[in-house]
Amino acid sequence: MNHQRMKLLTHIPSWLKNKYLLTGSFFVIWMLFFDPKDIPSGFERKQKLNELQNSEQHLDELISDAEKERHLLTNDAQSIEKYAREHYMMKKDNEDLFIVNQPLKSH
Repeated sequence: MNHQRMKLLTHIPSWLKNKYLLTGSFFVIWMLFFDPKDIPSGFERKQKLNELQNSEQHLDELISDAEKERHLLTNDAQSIEKYAREHYMMKKDNEDLFIVNQPLKSH
């Protein structure tokens, strides 16, 4: 039994017996796949960062539009009337209100 084991060990290439190579290989594999800061997770985090930056840009645009609208509503009486008519379907006493719905576009 011991003789077969020794014969098996002699067939292993010497570079596989090198403890520095084995340790270095283990370290590289660990860093690439198992570490919390591994490469695939880094790509996912980068993609998520890009999505969040795009979302931030979109929200900044919405905030800017809302601030412009707020400024108009606080400073212009005609804007207040237009806003009330468009968003709350308000009308003057001597007016008739007609609501026209646009048909949905089908692809």
